[in-house]
Amino acid sequence: MAMLPLVLHWFFIEWYSGKKSSSALFQHITALFECSVAAVITLLVSDPVGVLYIRSCRVLMLSDWYTMLYNPSPDYITTVHCTHEAVYPLYTIVFIYYAFCLVLMMLLRPLLVKKIACGLGKSDRFKSIYAALYFFPILTVLQAVGGGLLYYAFPYIILVLSLVTLAVYMSASEIENCYDLLVRKKRLIVLFSHWLLHAYGIISISRVDKLEQDLPLLALVPTPALFYLFTAKFTEPSRILSEGANGH
Repeated sequence: MAMLPLVLHWFFIEWYSGKKSSSALFQHITALFECSVAAVITLLVSDPVGVLYIRSCRVLMLSDWYTMLYNPSPDYITTVHCTHEAVYPLYTIVFIYYAFCLVLMMLLRPLLVKKIACGLGKSDRFKSIYAALYFFPILTVLQAVGGGLLYYAFPYIILVLSLVTLAVYMSASEIENCYDLLVRKKRLIVLFSHWLLHAYGIISISRVDKLEQDLPLLALVPTPALFYLFTAKFTEPSRILSEGANGH
C-alpha cells in the first residue's frame, strides 16, 4: 500500500508527460522524493516516536483487521463501540502516510511542473497531479475496506499486476527488440521499476526460514521482459495479417 502511490504517480506522469516532454524524469524523481520523505516522517511520528521502526501487534488471523465488526451488544439491544486496532499500527499507519504524501505533493509538485513542464500545454501540465487527487481517496477506501485481504494477498497481486502492466507498456510503446528499449531512457526507467516490483513480490512470497532456497528465484526477474522481446516479432499484428492474406 505504501508503494502504490509511487507506482501510480510514475504511471500518470509517464502517461501525461508526452513524448517530447523533458520534464518526466524530474517529476519521477520528485514523486520518489515525496513518497520517501512521507514514509520517513510517518515512521518518525509512529510509536515509538522519533525512531525509524514501529512497535506492532502481531497479526494472527484475518478478523484481526476488522475488529469493528466484533463490537459487543449486551442483551442484543445497544452496541458498545469499544474495540481497538488489533493490528496496530498496520491499519492506520497507511492513512497517515497517504496524508503526508498528499501534503508534500501539493507543496512541491505544482511549483516543479510550472517551472520545467515547458513541453506540455497549460491544460496538460497538472493532469498527473489531478490524477493523484482521484487515486488517493480510492486507495484510502481500498485500505479501509480490504486492508486485511491485501495483507495476505499483496505479493501475488504485485507479481500479476507488474507482469500485466509491463506487457501493456511494451506493447503500447511498440517495443519489439533491445534497440527499441535502449533508444529512450524513459523506457529503461519503466523497465527497471517493473523489475523492482517483480523482485519485491518474489521476496514477499519467500519463506523466512528458507531464504537460501527462495532468493535464487530473483534471477527470474528479467525473464518476462526477455520473453516478450524474443517473442514479439512472432506476434506482430501486421505480420499475422500479411501471412493470413497470403494464405499461410
